Amino acid sequence: MTLALHYARGSISLATIIVLEEAELPYKLVSVDFAKAEQKSAAYLDINPLGRVPTLETPHGLLTETIALLAYLADLKPQAQLLPSDAFQRARALSFASYLASTVHVAHAHRMRGTRWVDASETEAIAAMQRKVPQSVLDAFLLIEKHRLGEPWVLGERYSICDAHLFTIAQWLERDGVDTRPLPRVLAHRERVRSRPATQRALAAEV
Repeated sequence: MTLALHYARGSISLATIIVLEEAELPYKLVSVDFAKAEQKSAAYLDINPLGRVPTLETPHGLLTETIALLAYLADLKPQAQLLPSDAFQRARALSFASYLASTVHVAHAHRMRGTRWVDASETEAIAAMQRKVPQSVLDAFLLIEKHRLGEPWVLGERYSICDAHLFTIAQWLERDGVDTRPLPRVLAHRERVRSRPATQRALAAEV
């Protein structure tokens, strides 16, 4: 079984590529070039009507949304133990991933995707959202730093999909203008994930 991942370089797609590598699943990458607005093309909208990445082609059909993709891949390779089997611990992992997707990623998206929330003509509203990004992203990461980050991995001793997901978003901190000095544990976690062979393979594949 070969999976096909539609991805864009520098996007949240990287989390899925990392988990594909961690699970050692066969896959191919299909680039979606945002600079050429390929995500808005009729061909891509037939695959993902939202015009976003990632989209995963599986033998059973198409999947979208990062949390769903990461959980699906973890379940395809249970021996990799990328999601806990215990019901409570699994829910805890999905709770963390949901926070990343619904709060942290959204705070980041206000920097370049303001037209999702207001009309393009509302230039001052868009500018206000952009000015807020360094603080709103920092606030979201401070909660992780103080309350949600285990050692050495998000859930404690075992690496999981949460680590790939967090690493991907944490890579954007500096671009979002965030003062990272209050986030030593997040930065240390970022470096631990970066040093993993699967992450290095994913970063190389993402070009």
